[in-house]
Amino acid sequence: MSRIFEMDLGHDPANYVPLSPLSFLRRAERIFPDKIAVTHHDRTYSYAHFTDRIRRFASAITAAGVKPGEAVAVLSPNGPVPLEAHYAVPLAGCVISMINTLLDPAAIAFILEHAEAKLFLVDREWAPKAKAALAELKVKPILVEIADEAAPPSLTLGAPEYEDWIAPHAPAPWRLPADEWEAIAVNYTSGTTGNPKGVVYHHRGAYLGALAVAFMVNLTQDSAYLWTLPMFHCSGWTYSWAVTALGATHVCMRKVDPAMIFEKIARHKVTHMCGAPIVLGMLINAPEGVKRVLDQPVTVAIAGAAPPSAIIEGTERLGFKVQHVYGLTEVYGPSAICEVQADWQTLDITTRARLMARQGVPGITQEDLTVLDTQGVPVPADGKTIGELAFKGNVVMKGYLKNPKATREAFRNGWFLTGDLGVMHPDGYVEIKDRSKDIIISGGENISSLEVEEVLYRHPSVREAAVIAMPDAKWGEVPMAVIAVKDGASVTEEELTTFCREHLAGFKIPKRYSFDELPKTSTGKIQKHILRKKLVG
Repeated sequence: MSRIFEMDLGHDPANYVPLSPLSFLRRAERIFPDKIAVTHHDRTYSYAHFTDRIRRFASAITAAGVKPGEAVAVLSPNGPVPLEAHYAVPLAGCVISMINTLLDPAAIAFILEHAEAKLFLVDREWAPKAKAALAELKVKPILVEIADEAAPPSLTLGAPEYEDWIAPHAPAPWRLPADEWEAIAVNYTSGTTGNPKGVVYHHRGAYLGALAVAFMVNLTQDSAYLWTLPMFHCSGWTYSWAVTALGATHVCMRKVDPAMIFEKIARHKVTHMCGAPIVLGMLINAPEGVKRVLDQPVTVAIAGAAPPSAIIEGTERLGFKVQHVYGLTEVYGPSAICEVQADWQTLDITTRARLMARQGVPGITQEDLTVLDTQGVPVPADGKTIGELAFKGNVVMKGYLKNPKATREAFRNGWFLTGDLGVMHPDGYVEIKDRSKDIIISGGENISSLEVEEVLYRHPSVREAAVIAMPDAKWGEVPMAVIAVKDGASVTEEELTTFCREHLAGFKIPKRYSFDELPKTSTGKIQKHILRKKLVG
């Protein structure tokens, strides 16, 4: 291979700069200093003010003795402080660890110890949980409290309050990482068994992932992004950085509430939001006095579980423009998109919703997404042959913190294996059929729990549905459905069986039903392991 074009043409500061989302903030402050960057309750921060707070935060981190490469943990719902942490922590050369607010104290203690967090910021509403977690630690991090207006002032850890803590410090100088491969965040998976795994992100992946999601939903400087998605989930799917990259506005929400969502959409002229299908289900099934058809369309990116087409259809009828995305913590959240083709617009809404429920194609900055068989070979693009979905590209984690074995198992033959089972369609779009652990094998036949759930969701009385395997003496296992019924509605097992018989092969029809609320993670994923433990042992 000729190297004529490589001679004396190496890297120079003029032509090579490490990629980091910190560059997005510096640009936004330069171009939009007076534009609203963040709104929360009745407060607003311009990009100039937002950036000044972030730089003072970074100085405070350094002054506290936290060294570059060490972790700063945050336990807080959405708000200005956790958003500022996504910039201040890496500006100080450190690694941010956003902790899921729904975890129990033991899990929080594990994360603090595993990440060796040196600084811990806690919203006062979560002070009791944080105190219980800290009691389990031999080495405790430095504490700082976040005093949000919605948090009871009586709840305190007796630590310095954030605003007072950053106030005395001069703004930190701008810095980029020496190497874009440096860690920027560690996000812990919501594992169903054992301790959560620490997924390490790098600056390069965060930069490229943020640009990808901005492209996915067509963010612009005129956009207003409503934070219905927790910032602790995959660094807010990298929207913590993407919204700033465009100079758009972050509209914060501490908790998901349908009435508040509709109010903030109207008040702040919201253009974009994200969430799991459960969030959309809350909007569709909101009381008539709360639910409203939007005056202007709002683009909503949904992921977390394969969304039933009925959810997509119902959301669009309210005036939302649904964009289905797919990913998981290890690929910075959404790294695939169901790109809507022009000719889909001519289809009826039900047919279009079914196409849009597929996981789609790789995002613009992700190299590839495919479906592999057990030998690591791509399956035929026939829409039938099931294999495991796999990613490769720059928007893939560095690996699992302190867990080389799990990292090796996840990376095979140049691919990251997701654990999701699906098919490749002839048009190049992938579609999940199930998690590998959720496939039901009945009498040697594979049954996709998602396929059965898709049918159940279309029954007019069903609000939510989950299908799990139930042991069976004859068939090994058979499908069991757990149903949450819409308010004011009723349905019987016989009616659901009759409905399923119209749309499913006989062996796929649930053989037993349970009517109950469905347990969920903080990101809206239905916790089937809890249902299995409760219902089938």
